[in-house]
Amino acid sequence: MSKNDFILEAKAREDVGKGASRRLRRVAGEVPAIIYGGGEQPVPVTIQHKDLAHAIENEAFFSHIITLKVGGSDVSAVIKALQRHPAKPRILHADFMRVRADQEITVRVPLHFVNEDKAIGVKQEGGIINHMINELEISCLPKNLPEYIEVFMAELKVGDSIHIADLALPEGVTSVDLSHGEENNHVVATCVMPKVETIEEAADEEAADGAEAAAGEAAESNDGGADESGDDKADE
Repeated sequence: MSKNDFILEAKAREDVGKGASRRLRRVAGEVPAIIYGGGEQPVPVTIQHKDLAHAIENEAFFSHIITLKVGGSDVSAVIKALQRHPAKPRILHADFMRVRADQEITVRVPLHFVNEDKAIGVKQEGGIINHMINELEISCLPKNLPEYIEVFMAELKVGDSIHIADLALPEGVTSVDLSHGEENNHVVATCVMPKVETIEEAADEEAADGAEAAAGEAAESNDGGADESGDDKADE
């Protein structure tokens, strides 16, 4: 997929505010949005809900340059925020940031885990993979923006971890986390043994403790019975 495959028709709007936004959603079936950045003033726009909903079905939409057609002009942008309804499949608002060919942008791109089922720790050692992060914040020029970043898992063994610094980032792409220092070299994925055995052991210990407690109670009961019996005989 090329970086120009996402094209959305947008209309500039002058009527802003909560009431106007509600009318746009309910009556016109449009999503209020804003385009900002790039050294220009923010521009409120609307986009047909069906068009935006269809576009976001594709994971690549969130890591591609998007062309917004506004009043006969083409605006290159990336999506920076998307507000969804908490209970309904409805988009409430979208934020787009203009991009310029000569200015770096900061975007979150998805991670694709490659050969996870063939990892040594999984296939040979019976381990499982834990994903610690599923997307990475990167900085690059628009022309270098990757659709996703691959995480190669085949050599991962039980007890091993893959960190951000281990990722093969495309040329011209840098990690925002690493730019803030090595202490931000976070774990991306790790291979561990399943916790089933630990749970079973805990269950066995609990059962044993319960049996021991029951045995103790029974012993105390028997002792008490013997004492009472002895007392009865003495009284007799």
